[in-house]
Amino acid sequence: MKYLQFIVLLLTTLIINVQPVSAQQQSRKTERGSMLRQRISINENWKFYQYDSGNKADNLIYDVRPEVKDEKEDKVADSRPTEAVKVESTQEVLKPWILPLGNKFIKDPSRHHIQPQGNPGSNFPFVQGKFDDRGWETIELPHDWAIKGPFQKGENAEVGGGMGRLPVNGVAWYRKKLDIPASDIGKSVFLDVDGAMSYTMVWLNGQLVGGWPYGYNSWRLDLTPYMVPGGENQLAIRVDNPNNSARWYPGAGIYRNVWLVKTSPIHVGQWGTIVTTTGISKASATINLQVTIDNDTKTEARVEVITHIFALDAKFNKMGEAVASIAAINSKVNAGESTKVEGSVILNKPRLWGPRPTQIPNLYVAVTTLLKDGKPIDQYETRFGIRTLEFDPDKGILVNGEHILIKGVNQHHDLGALGSAFNTRAAERQLEILREMGCNAIRMSHNPPAPELLELTDKMGFLVIDEIFDSWERKKTPHDFHLIFPDWYEADTRAFVHRDRNCPSVMMWSFGNEVGEQYTGNEGAAVGKRLYDIFKEEDSTRPTTCAMNFANSDMALPQVPDVIGLNYQGEGIRQTAEFEGTDRIRTSPQYDAFHAKFPHKLILSTETASAFSSRGIYLFPVSKEISAPVRDGRGGDSKIAQVSSYELHAVDFGSSADKVFASLDQHPFVAGEFVWNGFDYLGEPTPYYSSRSSYSGIIDLAGFKKDRFYLYQSHWLPGLPMVHILPHWNWPERVGQVTPVHVFTSGDEAELFLNGKSLGLKKKQPYEYRLRWDSVKYEPGELKVVAYKNGKKWAENQVKTTGNPMKLEASADRESIKADGKDLSFITVKITDRDGLTVPRSNNRIDFYIEGPGEIVATDNGDSSNMESFISNEREAFNGLALVIIRSKKGKSGSITVTAKSIGLENTMVKIKSR
Repeated sequence: MKYLQFIVLLLTTLIINVQPVSAQQQSRKTERGSMLRQRISINENWKFYQYDSGNKADNLIYDVRPEVKDEKEDKVADSRPTEAVKVESTQEVLKPWILPLGNKFIKDPSRHHIQPQGNPGSNFPFVQGKFDDRGWETIELPHDWAIKGPFQKGENAEVGGGMGRLPVNGVAWYRKKLDIPASDIGKSVFLDVDGAMSYTMVWLNGQLVGGWPYGYNSWRLDLTPYMVPGGENQLAIRVDNPNNSARWYPGAGIYRNVWLVKTSPIHVGQWGTIVTTTGISKASATINLQVTIDNDTKTEARVEVITHIFALDAKFNKMGEAVASIAAINSKVNAGESTKVEGSVILNKPRLWGPRPTQIPNLYVAVTTLLKDGKPIDQYETRFGIRTLEFDPDKGILVNGEHILIKGVNQHHDLGALGSAFNTRAAERQLEILREMGCNAIRMSHNPPAPELLELTDKMGFLVIDEIFDSWERKKTPHDFHLIFPDWYEADTRAFVHRDRNCPSVMMWSFGNEVGEQYTGNEGAAVGKRLYDIFKEEDSTRPTTCAMNFANSDMALPQVPDVIGLNYQGEGIRQTAEFEGTDRIRTSPQYDAFHAKFPHKLILSTETASAFSSRGIYLFPVSKEISAPVRDGRGGDSKIAQVSSYELHAVDFGSSADKVFASLDQHPFVAGEFVWNGFDYLGEPTPYYSSRSSYSGIIDLAGFKKDRFYLYQSHWLPGLPMVHILPHWNWPERVGQVTPVHVFTSGDEAELFLNGKSLGLKKKQPYEYRLRWDSVKYEPGELKVVAYKNGKKWAENQVKTTGNPMKLEASADRESIKADGKDLSFITVKITDRDGLTVPRSNNRIDFYIEGPGEIVATDNGDSSNMESFISNEREAFNGLALVIIRSKKGKSGSITVTAKSIGLENTMVKIKSR
């Protein structure tokens, strides 16, 4: 077989060969069935307490950790990972009581962990129902305790730039009274945690229930043996987030949603459905469905499984009658065990899921009902999509038969000024901005995402690389995942796949990023093979990859994954003479070498570029190169901790966008790229670790577009008429001095004018992606550019020298939001002159005020070096722009008025309706 072909229909439940069921009829069934299975958000009204420091915390620890000695926090991002430090415990740890939770996801029973006797922590006050927590802070989940700050400044900060200079480290407790009425007697009750950072341990009514150490994974606890239906049920959760545990900002606390799930004791298991398909065509698709049924009772049960499949509209509402059914399945489930049932059906005229803009992300929902003695006892819904994927080593990726060049970005999990606390609207806004740029794919770097983010990629039509680990057994930071990898890698991996395998947007799994095992030959490859085998056991329909920045084609690790994932190697790493003699990675361009060595494997650039810039900052002189490192006087200024926005500079091991484009265009067998990265993120502020957030985003932390956005847009959306000019044209100190002008356009040539005088027509040459007028001498006035394509006028744009700052102008991304206490409006405030032109070098201080049923949750300006708290209601603009984020108040509708004021400037106001 010349290439891998994965044809995937992502369904997940069953269907019956009976009379058609309408959505209205199904709605009534769901209403009646709501008593069969309840999934209840318990995000509200938690009590929260954090110890002043880790040294003062209780001793209910998961495990001991190695002491950190002289850790260099700002080491180069591609530094070689090192061996784990062995530590022996001299105190009681709770690890033996937590490990058994992973048994469900460990295939070999002989490796299952045995629950010790005893109940650690039972006498600790915080787990007791009678403990008085009225003095604790009242919070709602998702919750990131660190995002409010303050930022920690200076070289000796406890938390440095790598983890965002925010107080992420520490131990904290969350407490909540659960509503478990007497009517829940006989039910199975579960706690579902979508993500908590990290080493989470849970007590109910003073009993240690379990926990999960990896902060990015989702997990479930069975509360049934510990609950008191009709009585008081006190939930207590301990979170322990160590310093030096990440290379970026991890967030802190229970930062994703938490649910109480109530079911019949005989029910569809956790993430208990799998659907694959064969024979997909325009005419039909064969759907193969597997359902896992759990029996928590002490007696054998016989059940009937029926499923209806409905088409969904863009808002996830069912449309019309059921479109297909699988014949009813009858099965026996032994007491205290699980069983799997399977069925199949041919679906006529399937509506395929595909990536935008050329395809439509059509979705279905499969509604599965379990019946016992003819009566329904459980109902389970799963969204899915139907599509084919082909991975051709010469052509690239084909979705539903159409070649899709990957125009992707890497995304870390924080949401800028909102921190890691997941918010659906904030994530949706990021995806909307990326889609405007032409982005069609996301790599989840380097950890499992919030499940709602995958719901968005399914809905909006993005392709996804779903990634689980940044480290294996070798460490990048002293307290990262390597500490728990030996005990938890299998359980984490299987749980990860179970959760996400029915998402149509997930095209590929990644089991590692730049891991230290690249350096350890066959030994390291063996670790990768263990992970690879787990992925294949759990999902044979998708390929796997492992992102490699060091391993070359002759090494052991690249032999393991299905797809070759290269970080920066395609363009070559540190190839210029200035890097001769360095002990860092130096690699010649590798696309051809890997293609020759692995002719049957697809090659994908899992990380490219890592280019730097600070929005609105332009430094001189301007490099003549198309790609250059950042140094003082060469695109960077360490005194102000900013990088030039001429978009020519990158991290030492990276490349400019121009260089990457040329490399990819010269190697058409490469399936595409995932740029490092889409949005600036908290932490890892290379090259200036005195700062709080990265410089590598195409879009800044506030969501404002850098010039690089338009360079990618010009290349990724060649059919969009556009042209962009840089820099701004406010340079009173540079009159008569050379001030280069660069143009990004989807056209093939352009003419530049300064104050009406032509500065010449320039045409893009092969493998050239910008037009440069490097000899322009500054004079105030107007720069105008007219772009052409195929000899015809294509687009035009201009920038003007502005007047002095005179007023503020505000605009909201949405002027109507839901009154659910979660929905957001992102308001951009510009500093403009008398004519409404944004004054590009204005940094006036702005105060924000709000009236009505909303609240200001954060402000920002996109400046990576800015150390003002995100929760401040005042902030300096950064190069003419500032952001204020408004959240609705739950259940309170009406008009929200936001006012921005600045001394010496005309105020501005914007109104938002909360419905």
